[in-house]
Amino acid sequence: MKKLLILLLAGMFAMPALARPLLVAAASDLGYCIDELVSAYRKTAPEAEPTVSLGASGNFFAQIRNGAPFEVFLSADMDYPRQLAKLGAADGNTLVPYAIGRIALWSLDPQLDPNRGLAALVGDERVKRFAIANPVTAPYGRAAKAALVRDGLWDKVQNKLVIGENIAQTAQFVQTGNAQAGIISFATLHSTKLKGVGRYALVPTKDLAPIEQGAIVTKAGAANPHAVGFIRFLGSPEARAILSRNGFSLPAGAAE
Repeated sequence: MKKLLILLLAGMFAMPALARPLLVAAASDLGYCIDELVSAYRKTAPEAEPTVSLGASGNFFAQIRNGAPFEVFLSADMDYPRQLAKLGAADGNTLVPYAIGRIALWSLDPQLDPNRGLAALVGDERVKRFAIANPVTAPYGRAAKAALVRDGLWDKVQNKLVIGENIAQTAQFVQTGNAQAGIISFATLHSTKLKGVGRYALVPTKDLAPIEQGAIVTKAGAANPHAVGFIRFLGSPEARAILSRNGFSLPAGAAE
């Protein structure tokens, strides 16, 4: 009997840790590197099973505020997670910047050169439709609008605007020819599908607020150790290398 008990106990200790799901809401601009980030995290926490949903940060903000069970929120700005913390829907102590995004003017039309700048492209008669993400819900759309306002072009482009729900859909508008040009995230142009496709030019950042992206543990993730674990991982050298490789700049204040 004693021998049997020892064998049973040994078997229990030898059993692998139970898989622990982790629900992650991630901004669309991470769509081309999030799988790599998740795979790298799982090497450090093999029992974790992250499930990622991609979309517009503003939409995720509304869903989490209304009780959606996402445990980690990777926003394309710092404001949405900061608001969630103020509302008690996330833990403000876990909020960290994990990346800084850039916007780029992009076109597939060989006769359109983004290096001519926003004014030249917006004013070109060949540009019948011009795509940006929704400035209300997508931080990259807000940055695109800010750039157009800064250059005195916002009113002039109104009759050409095609609005994407998020940055991925905005890129699709240009890909499919529903827009001849658009402002998308620089990270999107690093995807396997789009790298080297068409021509782009980074939009100058003068007088524009940086697109500082923030990660936070939500109220739903408070009891899941992998929620804070994943956010800490985003500040690791491996995660930072992945983000840098995919077109993001790195904030000095990222978690270590």
